[in-house]
Amino acid sequence: MMLKTTLAAACATLFASAAMAQVPAGYPADYQKIIDGAKKEGKLVIYGATDSKATQPLIKDFNALYPGITVEYNDMNSTEVYNRFISEVAAGGNTADAMWSSAMDLQMRLASDGYALKYKSVETSKIPGWAVWDDQAYGTTFEPAAIVYNKRLMDAKEVPQTHADFAKLITQPKFKDKVTTYDIEKSGVGFMFMTQDARENPKFQDLENAFGVAKVRVQSSTGTMMERISSGENLIGYNVLGSYALVRAKTDPSIGVVLPKDYTLVLSRVFFINKAAKNVNAAKLWLDYMLSHRGQTIIANDSKLFAIRADVTGETTSADLIKQIGKDNIKPVPVHPIVLQFLGPAKRMAFLKQWKETAGKK
Repeated sequence: MMLKTTLAAACATLFASAAMAQVPAGYPADYQKIIDGAKKEGKLVIYGATDSKATQPLIKDFNALYPGITVEYNDMNSTEVYNRFISEVAAGGNTADAMWSSAMDLQMRLASDGYALKYKSVETSKIPGWAVWDDQAYGTTFEPAAIVYNKRLMDAKEVPQTHADFAKLITQPKFKDKVTTYDIEKSGVGFMFMTQDARENPKFQDLENAFGVAKVRVQSSTGTMMERISSGENLIGYNVLGSYALVRAKTDPSIGVVLPKDYTLVLSRVFFINKAAKNVNAAKLWLDYMLSHRGQTIIANDSKLFAIRADVTGETTSADLIKQIGKDNIKPVPVHPIVLQFLGPAKRMAFLKQWKETAGKK
């Protein structure tokens, strides 16, 4: 009897140690409660505006660390992410446990309107201060807004290196009907990039007028813009999400990418946990994983979305981008309600009206 009891106790200790071993190094011991809670929930629902292809490496690695937690990832464009969440909440139905989107302003609207759970990630100190708001909204990536062009159909001497160069270039007859950018009425990230340009660029009006001269062609997705540039249907694209463009350029000889030397806007995909999340522990676990050194290494080398942590090495990192462009020329969009400046109905309508009358005129 004594032997059985001793054996049972030893097995119990062994299993307990194995369970505790799942707490990442440096995390508090009571973090095990979050892990156990997440496993009990067994599921996590995320609404995201990140391509599924880029998200799969994260999900696969997360599942390797925490088997038994099914990650249901719903891939939409940035405006759809916002609209679906709002409509489901209003209807009182099921919705996402967490939101992850490149439309930083829309994410911050939801967070500042009270939809985000306040949770201080264990990894908070490892990301820049501008990338965290009130322990509710977290920046997870460091992605530049780029100028993308067709290398086959544009001479190297033509390629613009600054925003002023771009505005001057596209007024040439060669570029009429050959310039593309986001449809800022339909694309949340496109609207955010353009409004941030209006803040950073003292000659933004010249840029808008140049788009009008070129009769800019607008699209709602990065992929469509790059396809049209690659085929030659368009010659050049503006404010294209650089993380996707730089990956495409490695395998597509027609695609060239410029990170403007006067300033380069940088967005960070904002993640927050729904305050009413059904699977709240799984959402906390996912956030901490995504901001961890391991998660950020996956983001840099497999998802190729540019890791935000300065201590991560790999193909696409914030450290490499800062070194390439220069610290003073990097303009990160802060994870802060300040980005809501143009989201008020009156200001949004005024901005879109001005855009249609100048850049959008046909």
